[in-house]
Amino acid sequence: MARERQDITEAEVAVMQVLWRTGRCSTRQIADEVYRGRAGVAQYATVQKQLERLEGKGFVHRDRTLFVHVFSPAIGADELMGRRLRELADRLCEGSLAPVLSHLARSRALTDEERRALRALVDGPGGDEAGGRKPKGGGGKRGR
Repeated sequence: MARERQDITEAEVAVMQVLWRTGRCSTRQIADEVYRGRAGVAQYATVQKQLERLEGKGFVHRDRTLFVHVFSPAIGADELMGRRLRELADRLCEGSLAPVLSHLARSRALTDEERRALRALVDGPGGDEAGGRKPKGGGGKRGR
């Protein structure tokens, strides 16, 4: 029987964010970052336990070749976000991402850069650099 993929807690996401930012860290470095330099013995133990769980779930790699074990992410932030959005769409929208994306786009004003990125995704390959859209005759304004 296949094992169900496990998600991670918000506290574990904080650990992953440090790893995504830095690439490789020891437990102490991660705890100092997560607790903003105020980590003590209890906080180091908490981060160590979180790293063990993340390793067991396949989210981090541990390098045991050094005296101090060093951790690195086994999954990128984009992949985790994609998993979570797909699961949300499956649960709430019968698998469709359109309602999720529509809500996100309507919930706050998009920057010009975000609009260009979305246009490029929607238009797919072959769109122009300015916004992913091929110009339609005439000399319309290009946003950059």
